[in-house]
Amino acid sequence: MPDSTQRFSDCADAYVAARPRYPHELASLLARELELPNDAQLADIGSGTGISCEPFLAAGFTVSGVEPNAPMRAAAERELARYPRFRSVDGTAEATSLPSGSVDLAIAGQAFHWFDHARFRAELLRILKPGGALALFWNSRVHDASAFMRGYNDLLLAHCPEYRAKWKGDDVGRKHAPAMELVFGGRHWREAALDNAQTLDRAGLIARVESDSYAPKPGDPGHAPMVSALHDLFDRCEQDGRVQMVYRTRIFFGRPR
Repeated sequence: MPDSTQRFSDCADAYVAARPRYPHELASLLARELELPNDAQLADIGSGTGISCEPFLAAGFTVSGVEPNAPMRAAAERELARYPRFRSVDGTAEATSLPSGSVDLAIAGQAFHWFDHARFRAELLRILKPGGALALFWNSRVHDASAFMRGYNDLLLAHCPEYRAKWKGDDVGRKHAPAMELVFGGRHWREAALDNAQTLDRAGLIARVESDSYAPKPGDPGHAPMVSALHDLFDRCEQDGRVQMVYRTRIFFGRPR
């Protein structure tokens, strides 16, 4: 079975350049709803290049970014060097290496679906403080937001066989509910959503697709046709040399039992 921790080894630069960020309101929403103390200790599980850590660091929290992939972890260390409260940890969702009972809130941004959920639950219960919480969030594309967004999803379906095989138009909450129910110990979560978007130029659009693990990589026979289709889509939809990718940041949070 392919090692999912290594899927993004050749995507780190594209990830930094073109992956959407998360709204800074994400940190204040979770701090308020979960009544986090000002000195809360957070663990970002599967933190990648640090995109999901950044709103919480900017809000003043201490964040341990747990990431098994060396190129992604190195990118986070570069990108977040200005934050003294960031700690980079070589670990996995199932074996974080964090001390027992040390974490007020564990988060996972766009990463939960890669975990071994039963083993992650055991590790989560080990590292959380009594009454500690978990928040899972995804930037979900709004496929019907514009002609560009519809064309973009059609392009992925046409040119990315892995995406086509797995995509069924599933709502992210329904899609991951069985795994979340296992990890939370029942349906012990609440939901929230925030509007989000990113503006991309032509090169940024290509990098955005190349950052996805399911996209054909340079050298793959499917890569050149995909890039050609991206140029065509950009030419049809650009305004002032930019296109807008529209998301809803979907958040699922609660206290595991």
